[in-house]
Amino acid sequence: MATTTSSVVSSPTIPPQGGILEGGNPSHYDPKNPIVTFIIQASIIIILCRLIHWPLSKIRQPRVIAEVIAGIVLGPSVMGRIPGFTDAIFPAASIPNLTLVANLGLVLFLFLVGLETDLRFLISNWRVAASVSAAGMILPFGLGSAISYGLYHTFRTEPGMVHIDFGTYLLFIGIAMAITAFPVLCRILTELKLLGTNVGVIVLSAGVGNDVVGWILLALCVALVNAGSGITALWVLLVATGYIVFLALVFRPLFLRFLNKTGSLQKGPSQSVVTLTILIALASAFFTQIIGIHAIFGGFIIGLLCPHEGGFAIKLTEKIEDLVAVLFLPLYFTLSGLSTNLGLLDSGTVWGYVVGVIAIAFLAKVAGGALASRLCGLLWRESFSIGVLMSCKGLVELIVLNIGLQARILSTRTFTIFVVMALVTTFATTPLTSLLYPKWYQIKVERWRRGEIDWDGHPIQSDGRQDSVATAKEQLKTAPVRKMLVYLRLDVLSSICTLAALLAPNRLTAPPSPKLHPTKLKEALSSPEPAAEECAETEVQPESALQVHGVRLMELTDRDSSVMKVSEIDEYALWDPVINTFRAFGQWRDIAIMAGVSVVPEYSYADTVVGMAREESTDLLLIPWSETGGMSEVQTGLGIDEASRFVNGPYTVFVSDVLSNTTSNVGVLVERSIYSRSSGKRPQLTRTVSALSSRSSIWGGSPAAARSHHIVLPFFGGYDDRFALQFLLQLAQNDQVTATVLHIDVPSTPPPKSVTNTKDSQAESSTTPSSVRAQRPESDGTFLASMRDSLPDELKSRVVFTRLTPKADENVIEFTINAVKEEMSQTTPKAGNIVVVGRRQNGLDQTLAAVPSQDEVGIDARQALGAVGQALNTPVFGIRTHLAKTYIALCIGTTLGLLLNFLQIRKYRSIVADPAREPTPEARPYGAMLGSIWLPIGAFIYSFTQYTQLHWIGPVIALVLITVGIFFLFESCYSFTSDCYGENSSSAIAGQGFMRNMLGAVSPLFASQFFHNVGSQYAGLLLSVVATLLTFIPFVFYWYGPRLRARSKLAAG
Repeated sequence: MATTTSSVVSSPTIPPQGGILEGGNPSHYDPKNPIVTFIIQASIIIILCRLIHWPLSKIRQPRVIAEVIAGIVLGPSVMGRIPGFTDAIFPAASIPNLTLVANLGLVLFLFLVGLETDLRFLISNWRVAASVSAAGMILPFGLGSAISYGLYHTFRTEPGMVHIDFGTYLLFIGIAMAITAFPVLCRILTELKLLGTNVGVIVLSAGVGNDVVGWILLALCVALVNAGSGITALWVLLVATGYIVFLALVFRPLFLRFLNKTGSLQKGPSQSVVTLTILIALASAFFTQIIGIHAIFGGFIIGLLCPHEGGFAIKLTEKIEDLVAVLFLPLYFTLSGLSTNLGLLDSGTVWGYVVGVIAIAFLAKVAGGALASRLCGLLWRESFSIGVLMSCKGLVELIVLNIGLQARILSTRTFTIFVVMALVTTFATTPLTSLLYPKWYQIKVERWRRGEIDWDGHPIQSDGRQDSVATAKEQLKTAPVRKMLVYLRLDVLSSICTLAALLAPNRLTAPPSPKLHPTKLKEALSSPEPAAEECAETEVQPESALQVHGVRLMELTDRDSSVMKVSEIDEYALWDPVINTFRAFGQWRDIAIMAGVSVVPEYSYADTVVGMAREESTDLLLIPWSETGGMSEVQTGLGIDEASRFVNGPYTVFVSDVLSNTTSNVGVLVERSIYSRSSGKRPQLTRTVSALSSRSSIWGGSPAAARSHHIVLPFFGGYDDRFALQFLLQLAQNDQVTATVLHIDVPSTPPPKSVTNTKDSQAESSTTPSSVRAQRPESDGTFLASMRDSLPDELKSRVVFTRLTPKADENVIEFTINAVKEEMSQTTPKAGNIVVVGRRQNGLDQTLAAVPSQDEVGIDARQALGAVGQALNTPVFGIRTHLAKTYIALCIGTTLGLLLNFLQIRKYRSIVADPAREPTPEARPYGAMLGSIWLPIGAFIYSFTQYTQLHWIGPVIALVLITVGIFFLFESCYSFTSDCYGENSSSAIAGQGFMRNMLGAVSPLFASQFFHNVGSQYAGLLLSVVATLLTFIPFVFYWYGPRLRARSKLAAG
């Protein structure tokens, strides 16, 4: 018999891999697997930073303030006082990992700061920049050195500090007092729209110099701290200087040659070029770190030496800025807040230093910048505004302070003092600048310097414009539009060019003379032959010149690349494709065109356009209507319903704001694409232009070579229609244009007061020039007859006047549209038809307002385009297919809710039938729990899919979920309330219905304004968030229903 002996050998156990499924605690820090803790920390930091920044952004505060405040909240000052919070979320063992990622992000951020710093500003304005920058650094540096004596002897004995000489400490404190946050400064200047002013140019130039000098001094300070002796510090500075010279004289030319060879300067950096550039920046950071200077200087120098030609710096920034701004920077500045302990500000002496540091950092900087600016010839308000802007510390100050804390130059208490100073000075910059240098003052100074007014605001000379109707009529007979401002958009650029070509037919008074070569010109001038002299000197000019100013608006976002576009706006405008195309068109058509780019926040689009129209004294401000109905110019390639372009949205609000705030004549250009946006058919091409609220539409499409157009104007009367008539006659001066004026003679029977549209009346009084409203013009019939009789012979064969009178009971808008369509059907122009329509008609606004819109979504479009204009572009008469789909979705949702409710009934019956369970009211809210989840899900989906360029299935699915959720909530809540209150259930249900009906009754009083002001998407998103917050209520009733009912005297037992 054999015996088998086995031995048990112990082996190392494998760590559990199941995570929380095996009982693991994700908040417990594991040094071998730190990613879980890092994700928790990063998520908390990023979310808290965003939440704090949202209210601060409403008062134009930079994000760095929110990031530092988030760190203070998470640090020992607030959350750190909760027992166990710091050990659980930010354990000491995890801080090195967080610091490593934050410092990597800091190197990349300083690389972006170098990219953003354009030395050309310093070179082009070096005199003013040098004086303002020097004065703005010397004075605070000197006063900072004075207070550093007290700081050194008061706080240098605190634990954890290294021994350094007072001279090094003085240098560091002086730098902290004198430095300016250039990146934050650029954003503040951009948001306040000061970059084009004297203040903006000087601050930007001085900020570049201040930034560069500050970093050099900081590198010197760090070298002195890290060096063991003076000779070592000297060697560190010599090596750093040689390294910078090598990069400037050797590396940069080779790098430029490489970029030219790869085409990166022309078409932007490829992925390989981005990889190489980042590796070079990291290598430079590595080198500066190992020689005894902080790694951030290496990244900053490489960014500073990268070229700005061809927009390379901007395009490179766009590649990497989001990751740095979203992930890395919040970690770094939150770590600054974690090191800040407001509890250390615990004595009168400390608070005295807090006040002293803030006063020196702010007042010395303001005084230095203001005095230098005043000596350069600026006004006192401008000078103090420059001083306030130069006092902005921002994120650069915090980087300096962190370097001082890591080098143990500063104690935690001193670090906290300076963090408070940085927050206060940064927070005060924007409101103080807005107070010292408001928009009205900028306009006053600009007009005063142009010689239009004296300092008290009294006009010195007339601007040459005549406001009387009679004088205007005489001028408009030839060319009412000589100077035009156009909002350039990529999606309607072709229509803008077509309209400009019609306004400037470019007819010459004589045949053009042949040109001579410059070398032959002298021979022609010296020749006694008169023909040669005539050929050399004669220059044929057009009869009338049209000046077109084009402005391309680009949105200022929270990205650094957006701010860089503003600071390099002149160069950016040189290679913008829309601007270059428009300029090329002007050269081809011999039209004087000046075009530029303006980068502003989206909410400032209307103010920017109105301000430019006022500065240029334009005869016509042309606003093209968006192809998609939104502010974006990006072509989606998806089918877009034609009518959906005119729903209430941001672009409608933009056009309405322009009409409400300008005193210039405004035209709205609406184009219908050659190809259908929905069905793929070929509808007629439509372009629309309106003058002071006049609009036109071009129907029909054909090859680009054809140039004949037919124009129709339905004339009702009033200032808008009169200007529209003069505008039509200017277009008709083109030989390839014919026109018909339809005089719609509407019976003057005012509608009942109940249908008066007060909005239209208010709009008319706010946008019509006061000089025009003050005068009573002659009758429209007389005006029309005088214009018809004064037509030149060449126009009489191409312009026809027709009078039409609708019946008393006939719909005016429908009659007008039918008349326009009938007129269009009689002509077949090859280049398309144009309809010019006045937005407001004298004495007829109430009559037209009596005609209701098909749906409420077009109310704002009606205010912007006028009743007739809206009717020409939207299917007012007919059934909207998308509206039918909406009702179908509601029907489907209601049917599904009814069918699924049987599951709730079945569940309740099973509970009643179970002898082991006692039926309670808490068996009812199962449907409510499901509905409370489906309702916000559907609301979120609807908020993000309601765009017209997206497929209709998204909103339909969302409405089905919303309807099912509402059905479940209603049914379950009624049943639950009935079971809870027993014999009192009728009163409870009645009270519930009363509250719901009251809310439904008052909702129309604010709902329309809410969706109009906030925007449909954000309004829906806000309601979705509210619905999400209310989701837990059915679950609370399910879990805690018995306890709640026990506290009620009326609830059933």
